[in-house]
Amino acid sequence: MKFSEIVSKLGEAASNNSLAANPDCDPEITGVAAVDRATAENISYIDGDKFATYIHETGASALILPQDETLKEQAQHRGIAWISTSQPRLMFAQTLALFYQPYRPKPAIHPTAVIHPSVQLGADVAIGAHVAIEAGGKIGDRVCIHPNVVIYPDVEIGDRTVLHANCTIQERSRIGADCTIHSGVVIGAEGFGFVPTATGWFKMEQSGFVVLEEGVEVGCNSTIDRPAVGETRIGRNTKLDNLVHIGHGCKIGANCAMAAQVGLAGGVELGNGVILGGQVGIANEVKMGNGAIASAKTGIYHNVKPKDIVSGYPAVPHKIYLKNSAIYKRLPEMYEFFKQKMKEK
Repeated sequence: MKFSEIVSKLGEAASNNSLAANPDCDPEITGVAAVDRATAENISYIDGDKFATYIHETGASALILPQDETLKEQAQHRGIAWISTSQPRLMFAQTLALFYQPYRPKPAIHPTAVIHPSVQLGADVAIGAHVAIEAGGKIGDRVCIHPNVVIYPDVEIGDRTVLHANCTIQERSRIGADCTIHSGVVIGAEGFGFVPTATGWFKMEQSGFVVLEEGVEVGCNSTIDRPAVGETRIGRNTKLDNLVHIGHGCKIGANCAMAAQVGLAGGVELGNGVILGGQVGIANEVKMGNGAIASAKTGIYHNVKPKDIVSGYPAVPHKIYLKNSAIYKRLPEMYEFFKQKMKEK
């Protein structure tokens, strides 16, 4: 589409653009690309000083820029159409959605799907090959279930939710509207509950529920366990990367984000807007307040206050972790110093 069409579709957010000053600079755009790899058919974006130098060499014919007069002038000088915004990355994501939408099959039920007669199906559902939906299920309107998905008894799935191939939803799980469950995910499997006895381990049955509120996304091969009693709950609009494990009885707030290989032990509670970097591990019953952040590979054994940032293993305030890291680099030098002092005694 023409650059002017993109501006029109983005609406008021794209009102600060080059068309007013140079209406003849209206290139045809066929797709989006990274700024260092873009060609004349692409629109790209610059966000922050790290990428600002690319404005002199990018092949893009249109750019989404921060609100920076110098960058606008440089783009104008090179004949590059531009949009200026306070959130270039967000607008780039919105532009990307104009050119690409994920594959979604048309509403239909594949003849090899096995659906129990008691299952309630909403309107315009898409159910792929070899899907199995057991008794008592409730499937909302415009739900998309890709091939080989297995849904245990008494599961509820909200409107417009997408279940990708080969995921498993175990009994009595509740998945809200507009969720995305990627391939290999297991939701509602038994939590790790065993009671020690004189002769070994006695299995505690896991009779609870898993609840995903609306807009939750769960990455490939992640697992969310049900508890012995009560529920494991994932709050609205929370996003889980691949290979994330949520233990039984966890309570996760709204708008949280977890990178790959995060592991939460049983009973962990996260407030709203918590961010966990890759490979973060959190011990039983730990609580993290609203807006708290843990950097990659942090091991958390104690409660974290709202908006605190922690790092390291075991976790300490991020500023202390940075100081410790600086000292760590100097340990060989310090060792030689103290060794010399010991010889002088």
